[in-house]
Amino acid sequence: NLKGLELSFLLLLLADVNSKEMHSGNQTSVSHFILVGLHHPPQLGVPLFLAFLVIYALTVSGNGLIIFTVLVDTRLHRPMYWFLCHLSFLDMTVSSAIVPKMLAGFVLDSRVISFGGCVIQLFSFHFLGCTECFLYTLMAYDRFLAICKPLHYATIMTRNVCNYLALGTWLGGTLHSLFQTSFIFRLPFCGPNQVDYFFCDIPAMLRLACADITVNELVTFVDIGFLALTCFMLILTSYGYIVAAILRIQSADGRRNAFSTCAAHLTVVIVYYVPCTFIYLRPGSQETLDGVVAVFYTVITPLLNPIVYTLRNKEMKAALWRLGGRKDVLPH
Repeated sequence: NLKGLELSFLLLLLADVNSKEMHSGNQTSVSHFILVGLHHPPQLGVPLFLAFLVIYALTVSGNGLIIFTVLVDTRLHRPMYWFLCHLSFLDMTVSSAIVPKMLAGFVLDSRVISFGGCVIQLFSFHFLGCTECFLYTLMAYDRFLAICKPLHYATIMTRNVCNYLALGTWLGGTLHSLFQTSFIFRLPFCGPNQVDYFFCDIPAMLRLACADITVNELVTFVDIGFLALTCFMLILTSYGYIVAAILRIQSADGRRNAFSTCAAHLTVVIVYYVPCTFIYLRPGSQETLDGVVAVFYTVITPLLNPIVYTLRNKEMKAALWRLGGRKDVLPH
């Protein structure tokens, strides 16, 4: 009887292992995903394609022009514009990681993305997005030093320091994205495979996982939402000191120049951070509105950066004027 019980237990154990293996095999059966995209009537497919194509073309060309202008104009070889080059490059690449696939979905109905392609897109977006988040904070710190500590600015923000700080933002974005991507795709995906979003992002992917996602939602809330909110509060704190310092400037022209230098950066920061915190500080949200809000910091903000920095920054306008060969007259 004892041998019979042992044999029965062994058979049950083998059956349980086989069952788990089969279940695990079913959970890893998803080989591709379907991006639902932005919810819109079919007749708006072509107009939306044209609109986003124009936005994408302006984004790439505008940010490329800023990079080229800063590199060739020696008067702009300063920390502020060096960081602006990094920002423009990030805007070009983050837009390129999202918009082309969106455009294909509007007219070609090509909404299928491979499992590996989804992993790469999610990693690229969070790598670039987190790097940009850190870079905005660094740019605010640069403005704080320039306005509040002008006598020490040149000795603090040396070329080597700027390079190390810029490198730190890229390394920080890399580590963040590696952690988030591995933490998401360790989950099993057994179907359905329709991503109710226009790109592979964490909230949309979590809804497709065949497992308990409570821990993932908490990690997303802390690591992304809290991180973005913390950087945003640091930026606002920096600008609190900056505004106080500007108000102490006796000259009206001096106050105006200082405000114009900071206004461009603060404008794009608000446009970037408000939608970001709206999405990632609401774990478990399944609202369609999230996709519309995400368009702002994935499509609109990369376009606004070159516009705002050229229209609100006199030095950039003057550099563009010189680049066009008009050295005798400066724009007002």
